[in-house]
Amino acid sequence: MQTFAYVAMDTSGKRRNGIVEAANKDAAVAQLSTEGRFVLEIKEEAVRKSASAAIKSHRIHPTDIALFTRRMADLVDAGLPLDRVLQVVSEQSESGMLQEIAEKSLAEVRAGKPVSEALASYPKVFSPVYSQTLRAGEASGQFADVANRLADFQEMEVARKSQVVSSLVYPAVLSVTAISIVIFLITFVIPKLSDVFKDLGGSLPLNTVILLGVSNFVISNAIPIIGTIIAIIFAYRLWVATPGGATARDAILLKLPVAGPVFRKATVSRFSRVLGTLVFGGVPILEALEIAGLSAGNRVYKAAADQVAIDVREGKPIAQAMRDAGAFPPVLIHMVAIGEETGDLPKMLGRVADSMDFEVDTGLRRLTALAEPVIVLVMGSFVAFVVLSVLLPILQVNNLVK
Repeated sequence: MQTFAYVAMDTSGKRRNGIVEAANKDAAVAQLSTEGRFVLEIKEEAVRKSASAAIKSHRIHPTDIALFTRRMADLVDAGLPLDRVLQVVSEQSESGMLQEIAEKSLAEVRAGKPVSEALASYPKVFSPVYSQTLRAGEASGQFADVANRLADFQEMEVARKSQVVSSLVYPAVLSVTAISIVIFLITFVIPKLSDVFKDLGGSLPLNTVILLGVSNFVISNAIPIIGTIIAIIFAYRLWVATPGGATARDAILLKLPVAGPVFRKATVSRFSRVLGTLVFGGVPILEALEIAGLSAGNRVYKAAADQVAIDVREGKPIAQAMRDAGAFPPVLIHMVAIGEETGDLPKMLGRVADSMDFEVDTGLRRLTALAEPVIVLVMGSFVAFVVLSVLLPILQVNNLVK
């Protein structure tokens, strides 16, 4: 098989770029023609990275994946066959990488592979939650419903990340500005004033001495300080790369005074939504617990989910196993117990996720509202300290002169 790059006109009259694999150029043109494309230009590509290799160096934005999933769900819901769905989604995709993946998946589906298996070939793009949910939907005959549920999940994930980024932008800009001002004052302004203080003579106030000492220390040891900061960052990255370090880091995040409850609720929300999506799709509960634990984004909850899976395998009810694990909040345990009793576990898990999302929204607003005055207060205190340190020696000289 050879790889050909082509430019073709689709049925709507739009120009499309892509690749196709065929035995020769004529076979490639014939294959594209059967797909309803009029070939304008086609040439063999001797060396081309496959989609699976290219995605190692190019990240696909979650918004593109969410849009890809929603389009796929809508088309399946409209009754289109899966191969036709992949073809249409490929033509509509604004992401060249997703378009290439959809085209390659289309070829595999037409060769007899299930859609879930074809997409699972790209694990850096489509997570285990994604492929396992689709696989369960194919097995249960509820592919359209499962795809819609998966699209809802993807859109909620994108919305949550956008909200977190939006909440942190202003405090981050304020923090960077404050730190930049502090560095500028210590390294450029204060050294120039030190000569003035020497000319004034006499003993300097304690706060002025402290300010000059800090400034001299920073300037004299700039390279060691920068090297130490880099070494600390490097050591931290090595530490969190180990299982023990990552688990300790995640446990510390959950215990932070103000932000810890927000991290915990966000983790529980994601765990509940992933677990509900998988159970709704028909994924076996033990496998669903394992994937939900991996997707929670916190190793403490991953370990707790693994323990729950072990207990459930031994015959315990899910709610009882969660209670024994000790990491899950009472609201989740009670709702899971109700879901087990009523046989509607996905619905109960969805309600827990919605409730936790509301609490996370409230917590983020509180954190943002708290961070802004704290940063301003710290910055204002430092500026006041600098101003006093500069003015007090001048006032002392004036008093002596009088």
